[in-house]
Amino acid sequence: MRMNPNKVSGISIEHFKVTLPLSGLTLLVLIIALISLCVGPVKVSPSQVLGVLFSGIGLDSPWSFSQTEQLVVINIRMPRILLGILVGAGLAVSGALMQGLFRNPLADPGLVGASSGAALAAMTVIVLGDSVLAVLPPVFASGALAIGAFAGATLSVLIVYSIATRNGHTSVTTMLLTGIAVNALAGAAVGMFMFSSNDEQLRDFTFWSLGSLNGSTWGRLGIGSILLLIGILLAPLMANVLNALLLGENEARHLGIPLQRVKLFIVVLATLTGGAAVAVTGIIGFVGLVAPHLIRLTIGPDHRVLIVGSALLGSSLLLTADLFARTIKSPAELPIGVVTAFIGAPFFIWLITRNPNQSAWN
Repeated sequence: MRMNPNKVSGISIEHFKVTLPLSGLTLLVLIIALISLCVGPVKVSPSQVLGVLFSGIGLDSPWSFSQTEQLVVINIRMPRILLGILVGAGLAVSGALMQGLFRNPLADPGLVGASSGAALAAMTVIVLGDSVLAVLPPVFASGALAIGAFAGATLSVLIVYSIATRNGHTSVTTMLLTGIAVNALAGAAVGMFMFSSNDEQLRDFTFWSLGSLNGSTWGRLGIGSILLLIGILLAPLMANVLNALLLGENEARHLGIPLQRVKLFIVVLATLTGGAAVAVTGIIGFVGLVAPHLIRLTIGPDHRVLIVGSALLGSSLLLTADLFARTIKSPAELPIGVVTAFIGAPFFIWLITRNPNQSAWN
């Protein structure tokens, strides 16, 4: 009986090539999350963190901890880290979906107006907040900025999609060009608002536009996590469709894929996920761009693995950036968008220039 050189004990080598990186990325998220729970103005040892976690799920813990350490871990750091995991995964997944749809490694939801639409809506809420919030119920008033940013992101992308759709066909090229125009218009409108705003409003918008996990609470986590989880969990369902789109639209159509419905679903799903991330944390760049591209280079273009890997790597990148943001100038805190730009931009330049003839799509 002949042995298959590509199998070890009945398990294919390809299986190891997929499971090992994904297992490693999962372990990386857990390690960075544990470090994040320990590090901060109040130092908490790993054993004390484990003691708090064991106690939180009703298990007897061999490790002792104080009430202050329990408060810091459960009420301050835990919701922040969980939100960081979800937002990082959401940004990376939305980037992977848009890159697959456009068949372009530079694509992300911001390219078709999501970020600029969210920024315009956020600036509107900040500048007109007193008059708008006065007529809203308290439950909506407290989350008006997040709700407005999500609505702005969604509306901008839907406008771009509707303009790019003619006679039942959506042109991804037209979407890209329309997105550039919508970004410019939204940027101009934001500029007009900034011209007429006061110092406090400018400061609020600047801080929001740079992104932050600061002020994360269990309530804030609950608002954003539902939409983020829906997008993250539904995205892998599009893996086979995106794999077919890599061959080209004509080939995908010949395989029986309803392209128009698929494009709409991908756009809505990417907007839902990316818009929810922007709504709860502000604009955080490069995570949705770098994570899918890096996974594509290391594991391959198969979206059945790419989407999951991007989510895990996106979570790791955002947690790492947040760790730098809140420790580099402690007790002050840098906006997380500044950290992701400083780290992500040079890394991305190195990534695309280390071998100019290599492409993640070849």
